[in-house]
Amino acid sequence: MVEAQPAPTTLAPLLLRNVLLPLFIFSDKTLINLSNKFKLFNIIRYTLITAFLFFLKVIPSFISSSLQSNQNHNHSHNSDAEFDPDSCTYTWVPFVKGGGNCNDPADCRLVDETCIARALTQLLGIINELPVSSRKYEIVRSYAEKLMNENLEERYESLRKVNATVLSSAFSRALQQLELAAEATKYHGEVNTGGDVTKTGGGCGGYFGLNQVIKTVGHYGDFAWTQFTKPKTRLRNSAEKLSSELVWLAEKLVACGSTDEAVRQWASASKLAFVALSAQPRLQASLVKLSVLLFKEAESMNMDDVEELRKVKMQLLMSWLPFLCRATIGVEAPVLTLNEKTEVEKVLGKLIESLKQEEEQEKVLSLWLHHYAFCPSSDWPNLHHYYDRWCTASRNLLILEGK
Repeated sequence: MVEAQPAPTTLAPLLLRNVLLPLFIFSDKTLINLSNKFKLFNIIRYTLITAFLFFLKVIPSFISSSLQSNQNHNHSHNSDAEFDPDSCTYTWVPFVKGGGNCNDPADCRLVDETCIARALTQLLGIINELPVSSRKYEIVRSYAEKLMNENLEERYESLRKVNATVLSSAFSRALQQLELAAEATKYHGEVNTGGDVTKTGGGCGGYFGLNQVIKTVGHYGDFAWTQFTKPKTRLRNSAEKLSSELVWLAEKLVACGSTDEAVRQWASASKLAFVALSAQPRLQASLVKLSVLLFKEAESMNMDDVEELRKVKMQLLMSWLPFLCRATIGVEAPVLTLNEKTEVEKVLGKLIESLKQEEEQEKVLSLWLHHYAFCPSSDWPNLHHYYDRWCTASRNLLILEGK
């Protein structure tokens, strides 16, 4: 059996790291020594570094176009006739069995075997694929809302489960796409040829931030390698669109009383929470709304396994509390009112106090204090009351142990 040869685009990150980068570093060191003696070599060095930075600027576009080309090729050979908005004709398959994100096999069967569930699945799938600019986007979304509302109005548990199971699957799919889209946005906007160059010294010419160049090469290499080794997922949707849809899906899950799975998934999205720290303000605003909504749901969650519930709450706080401290919450149109901010602080305090006293509360409050102290633009959330209460309890515990 002949092994498939790697595509040329998959070798690009390795070539960049193992060949071009060492060659560039060696050349730069040589030119630094020569530029101190001859002005011509300083000009050559400046030209080479400028060209190299321009090359780095082009890499993301090359990666994205190659990735999309591969995805379109794989999509055209997929045996499941899936909806493709770029295609004028497609054969509609009502539902792909087993596509739901179910914890309960009975719920999976309920979705697989009912027309109403398959209809809702198709509607949510089209919403996920359509761009917001499409005039059909709001039409399809209103169809989905009408269908979900009518399911709840019937007040049958089976119809509520249909909503919950299909929405949970859609939330999981959109969250995975958002993680990829946010990561791609971060890498695409990271190189700045003007900001990476600084000038020091007297008459010896410019000194370029070579460490920043190396760091940038590493970032792009990691991003490229990640994109070509992960399962191929479409990056067509923007991060801002996906985050808004996640808020909408979470609100619909709240309406049918089934947010537990969404809270678990949001708690485990620590990589997205890190990338979100440097996201655009409008994207941050949507993520703040979603985080606040799911924090409130986590505070009222009930699970048979108390230990598992505590772990979910701990993971949720550790992942998203730094983001709340540093995110943009709106100036001209604030994401939260003053009363809502106070309410969220109380919710966070209750979540923290539900953790183990000595270890977990200390970790969360220490994390909060660090980000709260080092963020000059925001004074929220202010958890000093709960920090003082924890200090008092810890002090009293030490006194009791000493007796």
